[in-house]
Amino acid sequence: MRQVQHVIGGRVVSSASGATFTSVSPIDNQPIAEVAEGGAAEIDLAVAAARDAFPAWSRLDPTERKRALHRVADGVDARRDELAEWETRDMGKPLALSRDKDMPRVAQNLRFFADWAEQVATSAYAKPWDGVLTYELREPLGVVGAISPWNFPLMLLSWKVAPALAFGCTVVAKPAEQTPVTASIFAEICQQAGLPDGVFNVVHGFGPGAAGEALTTHEDVEAITFTGESATGQAIMAAAAPTMKKLSFEMGGRSANIVCADADLDAALAGSLRGSFVNQGEVCLAGSRLLVQRPVYEEFVSRFVEGAQGWTVGDPFDPQTRIGPLISEEHLDKVLSYVELAQEEGAKLLTGGHRLTDGALAHGNYLPPTVFADADNSMRSCREEIFGPVQMVMPFDEVDEAIAIANDSDYGLAGLVWTQDLATAHRVAAEVRTGTMWVNCFFVRDLRAPFGGYKDSGLGREGGDHSYRFFTEAKSVVMQLA
Repeated sequence: MRQVQHVIGGRVVSSASGATFTSVSPIDNQPIAEVAEGGAAEIDLAVAAARDAFPAWSRLDPTERKRALHRVADGVDARRDELAEWETRDMGKPLALSRDKDMPRVAQNLRFFADWAEQVATSAYAKPWDGVLTYELREPLGVVGAISPWNFPLMLLSWKVAPALAFGCTVVAKPAEQTPVTASIFAEICQQAGLPDGVFNVVHGFGPGAAGEALTTHEDVEAITFTGESATGQAIMAAAAPTMKKLSFEMGGRSANIVCADADLDAALAGSLRGSFVNQGEVCLAGSRLLVQRPVYEEFVSRFVEGAQGWTVGDPFDPQTRIGPLISEEHLDKVLSYVELAQEEGAKLLTGGHRLTDGALAHGNYLPPTVFADADNSMRSCREEIFGPVQMVMPFDEVDEAIAIANDSDYGLAGLVWTQDLATAHRVAAEVRTGTMWVNCFFVRDLRAPFGGYKDSGLGREGGDHSYRFFTEAKSVVMQLA
């Protein structure tokens, strides 16, 4: 049992009330950590510490902030195996994914934004005929609240923390209560790297009526950056309204993955399997509505099912495992309820759809890749976010129909299209209302590009200059020269 505490003002502290909660591993549903349960009192302390640290940190030369964040990235690299092990124990994803994908991306986030902050420029507007010069200043916001999810715990926390710190803000982080451990290890790395006390703080706890709500309503917090469920984002928006905070939300998705008849079917198959089942399907960006053009529908569905059955489910520490357990028994029950619903709605179950109860897997939250064919976009099982290894497959005839189906959704976070026709690729990319559209690929990211969603999938954009604009305020300075 690991003891996990808050980190406030450079100190490791327990909750004033002495309250704790237990974190269990989805691998076997056994306790792995005893975690300090924070509330409004701990948020008040953390925000005060961040506010006190802000003046000196925000005035620091960006080159010095860059050096500090590079030291943090070096610390992440040095403790990659430890971080990856705890990420897997806490969340259930395969160790290879934690170690070889997520942790390198954490370090990349830190280095990218540290470097970007040193290079950013602002604008000037000259009117020599009037003798007037106007120029723009970008000033760090202040204290930022960062609320991160459980599916990519440290990667998505670093996506928020790295730009906030790089652009001169200080941070109070509230990690998901299901996956608290790596955030605290990360805070320890920040201290060892020499970040000043109070620049980065971590408060553990729950959402409504607890630490999360206290953070979103705090009058000294200037912005909230949040990744999680759409309903939670709506609640945060309402809670934050009285204090007029800046908000950046990346929320749910039900993305369409469009396979055209002219696609390279081998590439489309590999990408579609990954887009459906990586990270147990617990991915907001997942291509969880698979649209296949009718001339290749039967062939592709058959190959997709065969491929899904080849994704080994098991202990995430086993190198052969590609799908680990779902985050909790409660979430597994939710996903299974959608499996039952899809069958009631008339979709055809081709593989999976049942909890695994063999041997050691009986103690964890394991569900094999589950594929439904002949689905219809009007079904609730196609419209609501399942967030598990469940794929709904439906045919289409013309590209117009696929675009219409893709857009017939409350969500608009991502999308995929597989085609060898350049005109089709550009057309689908332009007409599907979604924040990211992958063409003949999946999960490829350029950190300079905008990231976020349409409709219920998000509010605002982050990445590159978009993060710069979010974490700073613009000021116009107008000088009369004549």
